[in-house]
Amino acid sequence: MERQQPLLNAAQWVAPVEAALARLVEIPAALLVVAEIVVLLAGVIWRYVLHSPLIWSDELASTLFLWLAMLGSVVALQRNEHMRMTALVGKASPQTRAFLEVVAVAVPVLFLSLMVMPGVEFAIEEDFITTPALDISGAWHAAAFPVGSVLMLVVALLRLARTGGWQALAGGIGLVAGIAAIFVAAAPVLHELGNINLLIFFVLLVGTMVLAGVPIAFAFGIATLGYIGLTTNVPDIVLVGRMNEGMAHLILLAVPLFVVLGLLMEMTGIARTMVAFLVSLLGHVRGGLYYVLVGAMYLVSGISGSKAADMAAIAPVLFPEMQKRGEPEGELLALLSATGAQTETIPPSLVLITIGSVTGVSIAALFTGGLLPGLVLGLVLCLVVRWRLRGKVTPGTGLRASWGTVGKCFVIALPGLALPFVIRWAVISGATTATEVSTIGIAYAVIVGVLVYRSFDLKRLMPMLVETASLSGAILLIIGAATAMSWALTQSGFSQSLAAAMAALPGGQATFLAVSILAFIVLGSVLEGIPAIVLFGPLLFPIARQMGVHEVHYAMVVILSMGVGLFAPPFGVGYYSACAVSRIHPDAGLKPILPYLLALIIGVAVIAAIPWISIGFL
Repeated sequence: MERQQPLLNAAQWVAPVEAALARLVEIPAALLVVAEIVVLLAGVIWRYVLHSPLIWSDELASTLFLWLAMLGSVVALQRNEHMRMTALVGKASPQTRAFLEVVAVAVPVLFLSLMVMPGVEFAIEEDFITTPALDISGAWHAAAFPVGSVLMLVVALLRLARTGGWQALAGGIGLVAGIAAIFVAAAPVLHELGNINLLIFFVLLVGTMVLAGVPIAFAFGIATLGYIGLTTNVPDIVLVGRMNEGMAHLILLAVPLFVVLGLLMEMTGIARTMVAFLVSLLGHVRGGLYYVLVGAMYLVSGISGSKAADMAAIAPVLFPEMQKRGEPEGELLALLSATGAQTETIPPSLVLITIGSVTGVSIAALFTGGLLPGLVLGLVLCLVVRWRLRGKVTPGTGLRASWGTVGKCFVIALPGLALPFVIRWAVISGATTATEVSTIGIAYAVIVGVLVYRSFDLKRLMPMLVETASLSGAILLIIGAATAMSWALTQSGFSQSLAAAMAALPGGQATFLAVSILAFIVLGSVLEGIPAIVLFGPLLFPIARQMGVHEVHYAMVVILSMGVGLFAPPFGVGYYSACAVSRIHPDAGLKPILPYLLALIIGVAVIAAIPWISIGFL
């Protein structure tokens, strides 16, 4: 069969337009990354060194951050780097694959075209609000969403123009438009269905789109928009506000900054010396660097308050060497995701602080109780690693290095090995907040790279900053869409119904804990950690007290269960954050992650059955 020609010979006119648009967006996005580093580092210096705090630094950083998130999303769409599941798409015939590729672009086009006007209305409303520190209009902050949406819409339309042939184009657009029309026509019926709509929009519709290869952020976004617009009387502008809130949360600013830190460590040679030391120490052990990954995530977790930032601090250091040794990238992605779930209770954790603030449980007790459960799950993951590698000849595994070689590698790597301790000291001493601490790491990496390792390639700086913006945009748009989806679930009254049902279950503590584990695994897959805690914590903790379950024990069970769901494909947002950070396609980790998830569930069950693990040191 003769190959179909793209629409209007698109390559002749689309490519130059896309190249010009890329330059228009990538340069400001890169400059925004630099601006965030400068603003936050200045805030640390003025407050901690000069004892004269800059009251406007956080406000400016938050405003710039939303622009970075939106422009980064545009860059990610241009580079086709938004997270999507293509396991089924890849197995389809060429004609079906071309059709699904059109659908994967047509859904973002529909979502973005419907969000532009609500975004403009939101910016106009924010114009009446003046920021407290900078004394500027709130529209400067809010305008990022409509501007980014318009730019993404242009990028998506250009991609449609060069995607497939006439038949695929007409079929894909027709399918998306037809399904949208059916939902609109069925609005009166949907209004009467109540919470059944949650199943229709957030399970069936989202699941179908994800399996069809639609980017995760847009699948979440269009389902939430459809639910709000067709089953409630809530205006679409509220969705814009919720997405803005999710993306502009200042603690998430650690994500792009830790990405920069990881890339700097690789560029300056810090990562290379650290990996050389780890190889000399554990290189002779089968799968030694797998154990290093588990331990490193345990040590680093909680510093930034963002799991994506924790992974961004580790993956760029270890993964290149592990891939050189021939380790399957799917295995690396699976273990990185599993360690993300494993370390949810390691202090100082924003989830622990949130659960303490909304339930009244002592935060100090939560910090103490969170260490051992994380260690138990770490040991469980190490057992899975050992089982997975049984009888396998690991490439690169050789003879044990002499202690002299290990000592030499340690001295060379010492400046890099000191970095995690410098970062943790900066947080614990109060010199920086969890958001600002990454700037200390960046400054440290630059100084060590220039003065100690004498390696700093200026030519790589711009591509590194653009890569940071793209990666950050892909992660933050998913988080923004997930935040809006969690808000929609809150408004449905679903949380109160679930709490009442759990309280009425027979069987006492054991049944309550078992159902809590299952419920929070499911909730964790559709809600980010903090929204789920805020939503269900005040409802379920009083029930746990009535049943005689210790509050700290219940907190550990809830947080770890939610973490399993958060990092479980195909819906878990954390899994796609791990994919974005590691630059590994989501499909690669689908099978390898299953034994790790099973092990985590068993580990959580053990922690639930043995309260001492959580409360033994209180």
